[in-house]
Amino acid sequence: MTLLDRDVRALRTTAPPSARRTRPRLDAGDRDVLTLYLFTRVAVLLTAYCTAWLFPRDPGAHRPEPFAAVVGQWDWNHYLHIARDGYFPDDPAARPGERDDREAFFPGFPLVLRAVHLLVRDWTAAGLLVSLVAGAVAVLALGRIARLELPRAADGRRTVLLLLASPCAVFLAVGYTESLFLALALPAWLAARRHDWRLAALLAAGATTVRVSGLFLLAALAVHFALTAPRRGELRRLPWLALPALPPVLYSWYLYGHTGDVMAWKHAQERGWYRQFHAPWESWGTTWEAAFGHGYSAPYALMWQAELVAMLVGLVTVGLLARARRRPEAVYVALSLWALGTSYWYMSVPRATLLWWPLWTGLAAWTSRGPRRTAAWLCLSVPLSVVLAVAFFSGRWAG
Repeated sequence: MTLLDRDVRALRTTAPPSARRTRPRLDAGDRDVLTLYLFTRVAVLLTAYCTAWLFPRDPGAHRPEPFAAVVGQWDWNHYLHIARDGYFPDDPAARPGERDDREAFFPGFPLVLRAVHLLVRDWTAAGLLVSLVAGAVAVLALGRIARLELPRAADGRRTVLLLLASPCAVFLAVGYTESLFLALALPAWLAARRHDWRLAALLAAGATTVRVSGLFLLAALAVHFALTAPRRGELRRLPWLALPALPPVLYSWYLYGHTGDVMAWKHAQERGWYRQFHAPWESWGTTWEAAFGHGYSAPYALMWQAELVAMLVGLVTVGLLARARRRPEAVYVALSLWALGTSYWYMSVPRATLLWWPLWTGLAAWTSRGPRRTAAWLCLSVPLSVVLAVAFFSGRWAG
């Protein structure tokens, strides 16, 4: 039985409307997922607290750094500046330095951050709250996707555990875009699996305001629509799939009005993060040289090694998805790899693994075949997760 047939059968055997109205919104599986999520949030905060005391920037310090400085690292500062001052502030002092390049970041997360800041006046607390709430929505949706695709009821919890214990899981807890993107993208995919194309398009449009990866989600939705809609007589829903392309168009138009460059966001990425197009083999070679050529300090070289490993994981994932004829998911991950694997060198590929939900459902299926597989994976993943969290909180993430 194919995944589509199983979905259709599940829909046909759904309880009648009267029973659905009395059923709680969160079932036992959802509550298990949320409990696991809250426990892991406490673990991340505990890691941040201990890192502040054990690894201060000044080794002779007698007090830890402020908590806001520990959790507010790296790209968080870009989102903070956009939310607080906008992309083109009137005061030049609000945009210091020639490498600001804030146009590279899509406006979805800063807009939500600014809205939450109206209620939570501390910017860092507001960013953490956005990620906390969005992450809860994301793991609920991931658990439900896993229960659609995998045979066991506990596979939803297993999938969420693997995501939350993944090496780069710290970025789901801090003021970054991953949680908010997943909170929109995963329910969009869930809606598409249930053939609610209008809801899927609306949620995907939200995802495209947060990250350019939303366009990869749109491609996956389009492939899924092409494979399923004709046989169900749903072709009239096709115009909805144009909606997720609108936010990037509007953002480009906005930037053009201020800079005269319709692709200002892309050119900002090229200036700040060397994302000029290169052939895939050139990108691999440059990253390999950075990882093993002894031209960079050891911490930097380790990060490049992580980029190479993540790229290999992505390629294997695409191959397995294609072999299983899961074409929409294969397209989604493949486009992500193409975007990240054709720059001057690899950058942010490990973080991108958080967005590849087929990777986590696939790992859940693999580890469910025996406790040894689960133990082996967690023994590999959890130490890396802790190490990378400490590297982030101590300001050593990028070397």
